[in-house]
Amino acid sequence: MTTGVKICGLTTVETLDAALDGGASFVGAVVFPKSPRHIAPADAASLFERARGRAKVVAVVVDPDDALLAEIARTLKPDLIQLHGSETPERAEQVRALTGAGIIKALSIRTHEDFAPSVAWEPFVDHLMFDAKPVEGSVLPGGVGARFDWSLLADRAFRSPWFLAGGLEPENLEDAVKISGAPLVDVSSGVESAPGVKDGARIAAFLEAARRS
Repeated sequence: MTTGVKICGLTTVETLDAALDGGASFVGAVVFPKSPRHIAPADAASLFERARGRAKVVAVVVDPDDALLAEIARTLKPDLIQLHGSETPERAEQVRALTGAGIIKALSIRTHEDFAPSVAWEPFVDHLMFDAKPVEGSVLPGGVGARFDWSLLADRAFRSPWFLAGGLEPENLEDAVKISGAPLVDVSSGVESAPGVKDGARIAAFLEAARRS
């Protein structure tokens, strides 16, 4: 697959299998009770065991405390922790030490100025993720289908492969990759039939679009 794909917010065997069978490189468990995609660490551990050796398992968290991180590390044992809150680079180092997992940091983007934090973050992460800023008043930091101007990423260079996220779906993925130059992409709501309800056919279509990208 030309473009690496992360299917995020998976909660069922059927949809996880759709992601794995379609060639997803990363599969994500959202451990955040305010999200319609929330899954408890113990349940995620049972579900995502079938992904071992086939895709990297990512635990998505928002400003997690040490107790939650310890539980995730003990049960789910993710390959990567995705920080999707107001964490600092120093906190990312603590998270890495506590869990033994790699780090993805999601940054919210609307304008050129929003890329400024990426400079400070790059030495501390395995991957950066550029997601759309949520609409005002949203209780969720992502996964709401919002998108930003993909051309803001054109011709930017980063130390490690980075993710494009926010508003991606099977119908626009090829354009998004062409415009942004993204080596990796992340999708959640764009492959759902309702908030938190993944659609196996849309997952397959997204992964097929990635193969063409």
